[in-house]
Amino acid sequence: MKISVIGAGGWGTTLAIILYYNGHNVTLWEYHRSYSKTLDKTRFNEKYLPGISIPKEITITNDIKKATYNQNMIVLAVPSQFLRHVVQQIPPLNIKDAILVNVAKGIENNSLLTMSQLLREVIPSLSEDQLGILSGPSHAEEVAKRIPTAVVAASKYKDTSKSIQSAFITSYFRVYSSVDILGVELGGAFKNVIAIGAGIIDGAKFGDNTKAAIMTRGIAEISRLGITMGAQPETFAGLSGMGDLIVTCISRYSRNRYIGEQIGSGKKLKQVLKSMDMVAEGIETSRSASQLAKKYKVETPITTEVYKILFEDKDPVKATTDLMTRDMKME
Repeated sequence: MKISVIGAGGWGTTLAIILYYNGHNVTLWEYHRSYSKTLDKTRFNEKYLPGISIPKEITITNDIKKATYNQNMIVLAVPSQFLRHVVQQIPPLNIKDAILVNVAKGIENNSLLTMSQLLREVIPSLSEDQLGILSGPSHAEEVAKRIPTAVVAASKYKDTSKSIQSAFITSYFRVYSSVDILGVELGGAFKNVIAIGAGIIDGAKFGDNTKAAIMTRGIAEISRLGITMGAQPETFAGLSGMGDLIVTCISRYSRNRYIGEQIGSGKKLKQVLKSMDMVAEGIETSRSASQLAKKYKVETPITTEVYKILFEDKDPVKATTDLMTRDMKME
């Protein structure tokens, strides 16, 4: 197949390499023209995926019209809050016959749309059988080194999810399929907020007991909100739910956990963000998740406290104490 990957961050670059070695004709699009030229010349993405060689057969371009022209599949690997802007630059005719696979994990601020919902809004002519999601516990740094990883491809249409599954699956990158696209999207987005909370626990030196509680109760509130929104319960026990939550809460590669750790140790959000090149999706998703919880009248105490720490300057220790001293409940 002819496949373009839109977004040359660590994950986009990794997926482009996987697709190339699976025998596909791959184009990789980079937003910044100067960095696109650097990638094309050096064949190393030292900014986002250091040490990993990009095969010379992968076309690297800054021209989004060229990148998306006459493709069988378009993989969208840009941060969720920028997806609308990027997709608006793609000519509608370039999308007419392609499967769109989103890999960003977030909820758009203000609109509160998932990424597949956003794509349908931006491209009204897009049919649901053209839409898919790839998600799960998958840090680019490990996948690029061919460390065994399992993820899930989701679409409302089985044939679409199977097409995505077939395009990506390798001996080290196992892809399962699902028809619960909403649940897969929500699990992938909401777990980033909980991961910030887990990082705060690490930074504040609370301990493993506290972190286990945050993770366990975190998946409970993710499931509660997701099911209320229409997702399937079993999805949150799978790779895009519990699986992605675990790896994002514990991994040294997790940007969301890192943000939380720095804040838990006493730093302010603006101070931490100045030291980062990559995007931590959980920051903005905490806004959207909090608003969705209010909209659907679902209790999400951890998400609420993470939001207050990030945007209302609440003390992390006080937030943890408030969580621990809530009214008694059944599990």
